[in-house]
Order: sequence, then C-alpha cells, then structure tokens
Amino acid sequence: MDTAATPVGIAVTPLDVADDLAVEQAYAIRSAVIAADLPDFPPLCRQRFLGQLRHPMPGEEDRFVLAHLDGRPVGYLAIELPQLENTENASIDIEVLPEYRRRGVGRALFEYSLRTLRELGRKRLNTVSVDVLPGQPPREDPAAAFAASVGAKNALVDVRRRLDLTALDQSHLDELLADAWGRADGYSLVRWIGSAPAEYLDDIAYLDGRLVQDAPLGDLEWEAAKPDGERILAVDAALAVRGRRLYSSGLRHDGTGRLVAWTMIDVGATPSWHAFQQITIVDPNHRGHRLGTIAKIENLRWTLSHEPELRVIDTWNAGVNDHMISINEAIGFRPADSWNNWQLTL
Repeated sequence: MDTAATPVGIAVTPLDVADDLAVEQAYAIRSAVIAADLPDFPPLCRQRFLGQLRHPMPGEEDRFVLAHLDGRPVGYLAIELPQLENTENASIDIEVLPEYRRRGVGRALFEYSLRTLRELGRKRLNTVSVDVLPGQPPREDPAAAFAASVGAKNALVDVRRRLDLTALDQSHLDELLADAWGRADGYSLVRWIGSAPAEYLDDIAYLDGRLVQDAPLGDLEWEAAKPDGERILAVDAALAVRGRRLYSSGLRHDGTGRLVAWTMIDVGATPSWHAFQQITIVDPNHRGHRLGTIAKIENLRWTLSHEPELRVIDTWNAGVNDHMISINEAIGFRPADSWNNWQLTL
C-alpha cells in the first residue's frame, strides 16, 4: 500500500511525554472524542492517561503523536509495540476531534503509523472500532468504514456488557452463589487488594497466560503472553501509578494449595462511580465446579464493600464466548455495544 504526502495544513509530529503542554493537548483531544463517541463512558481519568504516556506496561514500547491542522492540535495517535510476545504486531488508536473530521487528519495519522511500523519491521496492525448491536438505532461508524477501505479485516467481534449496580438482584446472586459453592467442595476463597500476594504469584502468572489461549480469538493473529511472577508485579506497579485500584478474588484448591481461579475488578482514580471487570480465568483442570461464578460474585461484593459509590461496571467478551457470557448475564450484565477488532497485514 502506498502512502500519500501529508495534506497541506496538517502537521504530524511525535509527542514528547515530558512536554506538559503537548500532553495536555493530547488529553483534551482524547477526552473530547470519548465524550462524543462513547457518551455513556466515564470522563477520561487524567491520572490514568498520564500514566499510560509516561509509564508503559512491562514488555511494551509506546509511541505517541499529535496532529495539528493549521496550527491547532486536533488529532492524536497512540502506537503500542509489544516487545516480548507479538513482536510482529502493533496496535494503534487514532482519534480526531469530531469537528475536524473528514479533513485528512485521521488519514495522515494512519499514514504516519504505516511508515513507522514498516520501518520497525512489524507485519500486522491492529485497531478497534465501536458499532451498534442488532436492534439498536444505527449510527455513523467512520472508523469501521475507514478500516475496511484500507483493507483491514474484522477479525473478531467483542461485545461490551454493562452491569447496573443500582439494580442488582442480591437474592438472585445469593441463589447463584449457594448453588455454585455446593459444587465447589475442596476449594477456598482468597481475596486481596492491589498487588498479587507473593505465595500466589506463579499461579497468577500461569492463569494470566491462559487468558488468550482459552478465549476465542476469531481470525486475530495474536500470541498468548508468557508472564512470570516478576512481570505480574511490574504490571501491578504500572497500574498503581495510573491510579487503578485492583480488587481480586480467587479459589485455592485445598489439596494442593494452588490458586486455580482468579478474577479482578479495576476501579480508576476518577470517577468513583465506574469500574471495569477484567480477567476471569479458571485452570482447565479445575473447571466444572462453578469456580468462575463464585469468584465473580464474591469479588463483586468484595469490591462494593470498599467502593460504596460504584454504580456501573463494564466488561468485554468475544461475541462467541458463550460460557463467560452466560455467567455475566446471570449476574446482571447486559449488552451495550459491539467492538470490532480490525487487523491489517502490512
């Protein structure tokens, strides 16, 4: 694919993460885009954004770019470059202020990302766009149209589901939990806040590495991570810098002392009403005991006991991940929208 020259009036330049003015301009762009394109999302957490720019995740190199149109900052590009696994892949996020779209800014940022990735020898580019679900009112999806126009393939569809905590049916959760515990003889509940306990680090690293192995990936070419305990602690430290409060629950197999199931809810520094349901994983050798259901409900209640202002939790599952979807919907999560995972071979 040939790249065109940057249109007159558009300047695309790397963002210096030590430049407070440039960082603030990027934050303003991203905040405005989220408000326009994801109106039910929480406002962008400043501490999380600054942490993402200045404290990359272990095993990842990030590059950031600003686009100016006639001198005004109107576009933002983030490039994620895995360094340990998926070294042929890269992920990008392009955002343009709504009032400056269709003027070539997004394409200029895309062309910049192509040049960068080819120089680095990357072979695949990944990005995400948001779409409506069947039966929802249609809306314009310029990101998907652009991805398709450059030859990207929609390799996997995820569905975001939202849990309204103000409408939780606690008696129903009691029933689910009682039934699940009735099938989990020989397992004990373990809970913690923040960084993973030292005695379970190896087990958590194993479970974390299984996530991509076990989850449906569709046509995505994506390698599972192979973390160890040291990387798990480094990830926890990076999340702490970003202001993320992590609530985890797991199930220990009493016979071996191993942690064999684990789930986590991630609450940001701001706002206090929103959280993300992150990983939920059960060791394949211990499935069939409703450990995933136990971990999720116990962890939900554990989190709420520490976060009384929490009202909404969002989570994502591949649209074909029927087992995890069934657990989430039994708890009360309901579909909000779909997220298309685009992959382009360079």
